[in-house]
Amino acid sequence: MSFSGVIYWLFSNNMIDNPTGLTANDAVLKYITGYLIELSLSVDNVFVIAVIFTSFKIPPVFQHRVLFWGILGAIVFRALMIFFGVALITKFDWVIYVFGIFLLYTAFKMLKGDEHDFHPENSFVFRNLKKLYPITSKINGHDFFVKKMGVRAATPLFVALIVIELTDILFALDSIPAILAITADPFLVFSSNILAILGLRSMYFLISECWRNSDSSTIAWWSSLPLLV
Repeated sequence: MSFSGVIYWLFSNNMIDNPTGLTANDAVLKYITGYLIELSLSVDNVFVIAVIFTSFKIPPVFQHRVLFWGILGAIVFRALMIFFGVALITKFDWVIYVFGIFLLYTAFKMLKGDEHDFHPENSFVFRNLKKLYPITSKINGHDFFVKKMGVRAATPLFVALIVIELTDILFALDSIPAILAITADPFLVFSSNILAILGLRSMYFLISECWRNSDSSTIAWWSSLPLLV
């Protein structure tokens, strides 16, 4: 949140490109709005990550390493999605309506509540990853790969990392259009989105600890938070 001061300084002194002609106050407001939207949408990511770690039996001591690389990968993928999203909106104004329809569709799917248990080990990604690369079911410390009978194999840590990365891309399909509806300024979109993502790891350990020590009503409240926001 303190980065909003940097936003104000950059825009008030014209030290950064301002393609949408924002004042410093408007830039700060749009940055904070985008940050809070992404932060609220990240709550869903936290619960999915918890399910992935549980399914692949990743001990808490190794979860930090997976999340570190997972968040770095998310930054790269989201930067690419933001770059192409802003380019599309700049070139074709009507694309924002397509994004809006997609957001309405995802909201309808959430409200409809067709929930089912998510089993990452049965997912399309995991089943095809096994065909492309050998996978071992044993964890070997912090290693993503091990040599098994002379063959290099991926450990559950690497499999969990890949599933988390691809899951984040799916979540970004609605969070990126949401922030683009607030502003098309590429710097504001990128900074608000990425700084919210950087807090995802600490948010995960906070909420997962509360999850383990809470009753079902508290869990239901956390799960409904994105809709409430």
